[in-house]
Amino acid sequence: MKNRLKVLRAERDLTQAQLSAALAVSRQTVNAIETGKFDPSLPLAFRISRLFELPIEEIFQDGDPL
Repeated sequence: MKNRLKVLRAERDLTQAQLSAALAVSRQTVNAIETGKFDPSLPLAFRISRLFELPIEEIFQDGDPL
């Protein structure tokens, strides 16, 4: 799954550690999501969406064509 998490985090001058604290996950989890090694759970995707005040679809894009 592709995502804009790294770009959004950088736009807000947040470190991975700051973002991970705000989301109650480890910094390694944030890094894994940003690099595409891990897809967030639905509850975590909603927390990210609320934190950045954007719809989930503007943060995460499914890489599979329909």
